[in-house]
Amino acid sequence: MDIMKIPRILLSAGSSGSGKTLITCGILQALKNRKMKVASFKCGPDYIDPMFHSRVIGTKSRNLDTFFFGPEITRHLLYKNAVDADIAVMEGVMGYYDGVAGTTTQASAYDLAVTTDTPTILIINSKGMSVSLAAYIKGFLQYRENSMINGIILNQMSPMLYPRMKALIEEELHVDVVGYVPRLNDCIIESRHLGLVLPEEIEGLQNTLERLALKLEKSLDFDAILKIAQQAPEVSDPFEDSQVKSRLNPAFSKRLPEEMRIGYAKDAAFCFFYEDNFDLMRQMGAELIPFSPLTDEKLPSNLDGILLYGGYPELHGKELQENASMRKSVHDAVVNGMPCLAECGGFMYLHKEMQGADGVYYQMTDVIDGKVHRTDSLKRFGYITLHEKEDHQLGDVRAHEFHYYESDCCGSDFCAQKPKSNRGWECIHRTEHLLAGYPHVHYYANPEWIWQFFEKCLLYHENKENV
Repeated sequence: MDIMKIPRILLSAGSSGSGKTLITCGILQALKNRKMKVASFKCGPDYIDPMFHSRVIGTKSRNLDTFFFGPEITRHLLYKNAVDADIAVMEGVMGYYDGVAGTTTQASAYDLAVTTDTPTILIINSKGMSVSLAAYIKGFLQYRENSMINGIILNQMSPMLYPRMKALIEEELHVDVVGYVPRLNDCIIESRHLGLVLPEEIEGLQNTLERLALKLEKSLDFDAILKIAQQAPEVSDPFEDSQVKSRLNPAFSKRLPEEMRIGYAKDAAFCFFYEDNFDLMRQMGAELIPFSPLTDEKLPSNLDGILLYGGYPELHGKELQENASMRKSVHDAVVNGMPCLAECGGFMYLHKEMQGADGVYYQMTDVIDGKVHRTDSLKRFGYITLHEKEDHQLGDVRAHEFHYYESDCCGSDFCAQKPKSNRGWECIHRTEHLLAGYPHVHYYANPEWIWQFFEKCLLYHENKENV
């Protein structure tokens, strides 16, 4: 089994809103400025934070999610995506110990740190605290016997107070304080209803990131941060053992007998992707062809299947409606039997009508005879496990939902179950060639999900060839 030294750190915090994403992006930029090759990861299922990481480092950021994958696949994805990097940087999610069901540490940043044996630097929002910071940090250090916390960054800390707080914390708690971040009024990333705005929407983002990196170079001890990263032990790739790979799921080793042309929607309306999903699909033999429901007149030629992922279609309702030729192209393809897999925003696009963010209802592709309307709160938010109601070939499929919009036609071919809860619901439309619903699925959680779709694409391709 291949073993490799990957210097790495996990940046986490006591709670959401503590500045993780901003500070992570600043550190990534500073490391890039030092000519280091950086691999970045987001803990959990979030799509948007990795977009910011990617904008900084110039290569695609990835997700590491221990609810989706379990320990072996998590370590494989770390190894696979950091194999040529000088350092790997992971960004945590929510509070450091906050995990599944709000009552466990499963799938928390702490769980990822333990699973990947990664030293953690805890970001503390110190606004309004001084000596109480020591008590706050002590709780995190002692809550678990092996907390994995090797360093502290004090965010929103006064430069005048910092030297005294650093000395107090290090003397009393025996943990390194590796710097502070002052209040940064000119380096703010805005947010909106689904989280952060997209990188492309922020004017002068690169200049903001450069300013941020310069500020952090002055207030953080990068030598100490890199020393912590170097303390991470070697990493092995479980997938180097074919028996382990097969045990986890035989579909990981499956490959199509010939390359299938799979179109996937990619533009400002449809932009939520897991890059490792793309890698796995190509490994299985798919040629991925991007197209834009916003600007292209029709689907690419000679497709064997269509993928419609999530994003912000509600912000582009008018443009999607006005592109009538594309709507007709998608409608005709799916109605005439082309396999289609759609989730969340892509699922919304398949409806007859969708209410835009402006409150107006717009015509969509009319594959699903239903309407999508906006609500004032998150619907069915969080992790779920999907179970087929009839076929049962897939087994359990771990997924997640995150949407403010609701459909009057969500589907009923799967049951979704919340982990460690009695709450569940019906979801997803499944026919011979359509699989569409709100849940987001990472294919490494269960590669049979995408493999069965490819089998439909292969059958469609063969039938098309025989016509």
